[in-house]
Amino acid sequence: MSIRRLPEHLVNRIAAGEVVERPASALKEIVENALDAGATRIAIRLSNGGLDRIEVSDDGVGMDSADMALALERHATSKMPDDDAIENVATLGFRGEALPSIASVARLSIDSRRQGGEGWNRTVDNGQLVAEGPAALPPGTRVTIEQLFAKVPARRKFLRSAKAEYAACLDIVRRLAMAHPAVAFALEHDGRRTLGVQAGDAREERVAALTDRALAENHVIVSLEREGVRLSGVASIPTYNRGVGDHQYLFVNGRPVRDRLLIGALRGAYADMLARDRHPVVALFLDVPPLDVDVNVHPAKTEVRFRDPAMIRGMIISGLRRALDEQGFRSVQNADPAALSAWRAEPVSPTPIGAMPIFDTASVSYNPLASSSSFGDRRSNFMTPPPQARAEPAMAPAPEGQSFPLGVARGQVARTYIVAEAEDGLVIVDQHAAHERLTLERMRRAMEGQGVASQALLLPEVVELEEPACDRLESRAAELRDFGLDLERFGPSAMLVRAVPAMLGQSDVQGLVKDLADDLAAYDSALSLKERLDLVAATMACHGSVRAGRVLSVAEMNALLREMEVTPRSGQCNHGRPTWVKLGHGDIEKLFGRK
Repeated sequence: MSIRRLPEHLVNRIAAGEVVERPASALKEIVENALDAGATRIAIRLSNGGLDRIEVSDDGVGMDSADMALALERHATSKMPDDDAIENVATLGFRGEALPSIASVARLSIDSRRQGGEGWNRTVDNGQLVAEGPAALPPGTRVTIEQLFAKVPARRKFLRSAKAEYAACLDIVRRLAMAHPAVAFALEHDGRRTLGVQAGDAREERVAALTDRALAENHVIVSLEREGVRLSGVASIPTYNRGVGDHQYLFVNGRPVRDRLLIGALRGAYADMLARDRHPVVALFLDVPPLDVDVNVHPAKTEVRFRDPAMIRGMIISGLRRALDEQGFRSVQNADPAALSAWRAEPVSPTPIGAMPIFDTASVSYNPLASSSSFGDRRSNFMTPPPQARAEPAMAPAPEGQSFPLGVARGQVARTYIVAEAEDGLVIVDQHAAHERLTLERMRRAMEGQGVASQALLLPEVVELEEPACDRLESRAAELRDFGLDLERFGPSAMLVRAVPAMLGQSDVQGLVKDLADDLAAYDSALSLKERLDLVAATMACHGSVRAGRVLSVAEMNALLREMEVTPRSGQCNHGRPTWVKLGHGDIEKLFGRK
């Protein structure tokens, strides 16, 4: 069998299989061309999810007839540097494959005009030039793609439904609009406008507009520069999260990418702040010197390769961690509508006067400094607290002229929630979730110093486990000892615990060791040593926290509130749930019909 040169139309179709997988792929190439042409406004119209028609209009520099003819030839581009150094490419596209590849599997029409020049049209139908001539349009370019893969049924049958293809197109436009806040974008689908952003938005405003408006109040700004690499962007606070990772946007030199290294770095940064099935909302932008990143890894340019991937990964983790640390004790404070709707006025039947308790105010003098027990005795003849509710007067009023963000404790509800009064509303704190975070941060600080102090058990405790679990714990015994947990192998299927971290107090040793074994099984091979240690600390902190159901004194409640105010990331527990919520005065007034 002899070797032969493939015909041009077949070469283009093969290239189309790499570059144009679906309507969203074609749309991405055309919009990137518009951005590279210096457009400040881009309008997109889709029909039937892009399966029938894609139209992209821009106000970029445009083309004349000669440039347009070249643009439809393979590997003809204006984006390569004069020295042909592909490593110095700064534009989104550079291969010169997109337009001829699309034209080989669809009907492609280009109308373009330079400023001060004449407009021109060129139409190619599945690789064949079918029309060419003058065109009337403002300066810029309009590209129309019709009936993608209509004459390639083997490819057409693998496309998904119109709704699924439209969702992919919307995601592409959203990502490109996010990366270029100086450009206005508009998207119409079947005559209905579905996306519109104005030019000149601040980056955080653009990200919020394209994801969720609530992100504007629940984000931190990420900014870090190291060794010529700049990291910037927007990240949600941990308590603002989603059940799927579809709102994680990563960009390298303005190019949307899907990179496993970057996704892994995100997971590492939020490791001890989110549950395993929850995901943050993130838009991160990396500006890397062209010589330090290879953008020529994939024909669709959705993957990149870094010269120093470890440095990039560490930079993302440290940049996110620093931004999240600086947000302090912030937590999502959007009241759940379902929870608020459960509050409603209940009809109260009048109590007969003869049945009302008699209370002689002259016989009781209320002293705010009295102990809770004496106060309870005085009021016992006229007031009985409801089950599982507890309140006692504060031992002393807040210092005059001093205000606390989380307020002053007023009581405890259901032996689980601390109720505090702040200047601007009512604060409710989940005591276990809050103390879990505080314990973790204390353990971290101890690890940065001399290590976590341990408390020897009076009688060593035997924990029975499966043999593989014992193997994992035994292999990490030295690391666990740094956390104050001293254990050793005790036969093939048991571990002997001699000491536990002192800061955990009276902890459940059996539960602690079993949970640690489970964590190591889930993450031992997937995470770095530092991330594994964070998981160990988080698991220990959970076991050493104040449990729901424990009665706290007002002094203990206030001490917890004050420590939360000065502890990084105390607005969420180790699993990403909020540790406190606030009902503002306005919300309370609405509940009582005052507003």
